[in-house]
Amino acid sequence: MSKILANGIKLHYLQVGSGTPLIMIHGLTGNLAVWHFTVIPALRDAYRITTFDLRGHGRSDMPPTGYTTREMAEDLLGLMDALDIPRANLIGHSLGADVALHFALLYPERVERIVAIEAGLAALVHLRKREDWPGWEEWARGLQRYGGVQVPRERWHDVDFMLRASLKVPVIFGLARGQPRKEDHLLRLLDTTTVVADYENMDGLTLEHLAQIAHPVLLLYGSESHYIGTHDALLKALPNSTSALLEGAEHFAPLQQPQEMLRFITPFLAEARLDDEAVTADATERSE
Repeated sequence: MSKILANGIKLHYLQVGSGTPLIMIHGLTGNLAVWHFTVIPALRDAYRITTFDLRGHGRSDMPPTGYTTREMAEDLLGLMDALDIPRANLIGHSLGADVALHFALLYPERVERIVAIEAGLAALVHLRKREDWPGWEEWARGLQRYGGVQVPRERWHDVDFMLRASLKVPVIFGLARGQPRKEDHLLRLLDTTTVVADYENMDGLTLEHLAQIAHPVLLLYGSESHYIGTHDALLKALPNSTSALLEGAEHFAPLQQPQEMLRFITPFLAEARLDDEAVTADATERSE
């Protein structure tokens, strides 16, 4: 188990592969394992991949505060500095995609390309807090389908309640499928930190500021995702973005449709590698 001091806390991380630096960032209540089932084995031959647990998640430290995307972007900066990664491609899922975008806004010189999978954005959280947001019903149905957990309709739009109810559902994907979740750890995250309140804090990542992110950004969303409104806003706000919808997928594409997701990610990242090789070749020719 590897940990490193970054931005004043210890972050758990793993590094595999060789080649162009690539950093992958998981979502809320997840951990770095989400990438290691399918995505990393497909990319490790071409990239030096770093995965890490966000603060409060997995095996990283759990400080009481500091869970806005800006503060977690500072964690990422500390991690890159400590691991001597000058510049990297970023792939993020959900909250991890928000962190990647905020990092690119703050430190554009440290980012090559971004794959934003199901970004949510605190700037648009008001859309998902409406009682008529269809995601509430889908979430409640999932709790019933996978865990037999019944949620009263009047509690559907209570994020804290729904997160706690989700802990009763066994692991759905991966090698631990069917096993109970590590409820104590996640309850401590909810009970002793500001993670829920901070999730709704833009902390500078406004829709207007997104226009300053000039990096190539690939937006990946499930065709059945209830975050499509965010997809539309990002596609409009980001000046150098493209998008792809994964047919039949919902919010958890890295686990639901990893192969289909890779079909878009691989050529998108390869464009940056080809550009780097062309620059290197040109520099070599001029020096000879």
